[in-house]
Formats: sequence, structure tokens, C-alpha cells
Amino acid sequence: MSRKYKLSAAVALSATAALLLGACGGGDAQDSPNEGLLEGADLIAGSKEFTESVVLAQISSIALEDAGASITDQTGISGSATVREALETGEVDFYWDYTGTGWVNILGNTTDDVPEDLFAEVSEADEENGIAWLEPAPFENTYRIAAKQEFADENGIETMSDAADFINDNDDQARVCAASEFINRDDGLPGLEEAYDFEFSQVVELDLNLIYPQVGDSCEFGEVFSTDARIAANDMVVLEDDEDFFVQYQGSMTLRQESLDEFPEIAEIMAPISEKLTNEVVMELNGQVDTLGEMPEDVAREWLEDEGLIGS
Repeated sequence: MSRKYKLSAAVALSATAALLLGACGGGDAQDSPNEGLLEGADLIAGSKEFTESVVLAQISSIALEDAGASITDQTGISGSATVREALETGEVDFYWDYTGTGWVNILGNTTDDVPEDLFAEVSEADEENGIAWLEPAPFENTYRIAAKQEFADENGIETMSDAADFINDNDDQARVCAASEFINRDDGLPGLEEAYDFEFSQVVELDLNLIYPQVGDSCEFGEVFSTDARIAANDMVVLEDDEDFFVQYQGSMTLRQESLDEFPEIAEIMAPISEKLTNEVVMELNGQVDTLGEMPEDVAREWLEDEGLIGS
């Protein structure tokens, strides 16, 4: 039902004054901190298919647009290898990746000999491929194995070593739900089973988004990302990687060096944004999409505005 209100002359005058004040910049609107820095830039945004990657791409895209760039959205590409190939061939200009992925899957190293300063090694080595890694954010999104809290408590499972012992003794409760990429990556399931000397009795391949509700149903264990808000939402516990198998996966925006050379302001724009992307912030942003059903673009824009990183 619509309602109509009749304003008194005094209220009407006050409302008019407020509108005029807002039009003159006296309201809550804020100017862009990077206005005009990227005028004339035409860039193509890419991402992997999972929520965090899409949200990070939207954060970057909106920030670069706020600085004057024109952005074409090519987000949601399935698979790390596919989006990386798109970057190398110029089908996209940037996307967010992770140091562990860079070290193992892109540069072809193993998980056995990881340098102390992984970001420095990865970024320096990838220069030969014409790819730049901007200064990393403080968050780390690592692969992990999780189980329902009740199941883990009942069976005394806190670490991956505990899980390996349990799985070796209980073949009928040794199923894992995982996505295809994790199943086939050396720094994923094959390497994990070798490092802890066990083997799941059954691997149930699912889309990433379907894993969380299936843990405790189709599977006793599941592949998860450490910054995913659905871990807590589904009453799951992440098992400690007590043998330190998983490589550090620190997030960084990667982009074509030629794009950065043409528009070095990109690094300047992204630096204060990356600094604010902590584990807690990224998990909160992921949760707004995955558990509250909000759109990644809306979540990204609201966060950027709230932090004063773009104009509003």
C-alpha cells in the first residue's frame, strides 16, 4: 500500500535545502581518490570460477573503473590452467592468483622445496613469462581438509595425521568430496595422500559449491578453502596440516606486464586495497555471497565505498 504525506511549508523548505546541499557536495558523497588516473585504459577482468576469485576480480574492476578505466568482464573462468592461459594469451588482462598455485602449477616446482620468501621467488620467476604479481594481500587462502565437527570430535580427529590413521583403519568411513582441480593437482589430493601415507576409499567429484553441504552426507571429509565462510555455516572443522604439506597460498593480483607498463597507476591504485584484504575481511566478503546470497559486484562495491577506496 502506498502512502502520501502532506509536508508543511517548514518541512518542505528544510527538505529543499537538504537537496540543494547534497547537490553541492555537502552530503555523504565522497570524491574518488584516484579520479582520472586510468582515463583511456581498456582492460579485461578475469577470475576463476569460485566465489573468492570472482569477488576479488569485482573489487579490482570497480576500483579501476572508478579511476577511469573501461573494464570488460570475463570472470568465472573454470580452472586455474584455463584462466592462466587466458592471461598469457591476452584474453584477459588481470586476475587474482595465489603464491602456491604460482609455485607449483604455473612454474612447475614441487611442494618439497618451497622457498622462505615464496612471493618474491614466484614474482621474479614469472617475469620471464611477461606476468607481473602486484604486492600480495595479507590473506592466505589454502587448501584444507574438513569434517563435520561432531564426526571429528567423536573420532578424535584434529589433524591430518589423525585423519590418516582413522582412514587407514576405517575403510567404510573414508570418503572425500572434492573438486576436479584438487583431485588432480600435485599440491592437492595426490600429494596429500602421499605425504600422510593414506588413501581415501572413495573420491566423490563435485562442483566446489556442492562440497560443503555434502560433508557428513555423501562424504566424511571434504576439500575446503581456508577463507570460506561456509566452513562455519555448515558446522565443519578444518583439520590441522601438521606435516605442513600445503604450500602458502597468499593472494595477489596478477596482470600482463605490458598492461602494467602502459598503466603503472594500476599498482598504485591496488596497493591500499590489497593491504586491507585480511583473512577476516575476505571470509566476511565470501560469506555475504555464499551464505547471504548477495551478488559479488554489490559486495565488492559496498566494501570499497565503506573503506573510502572509491568515490560514491
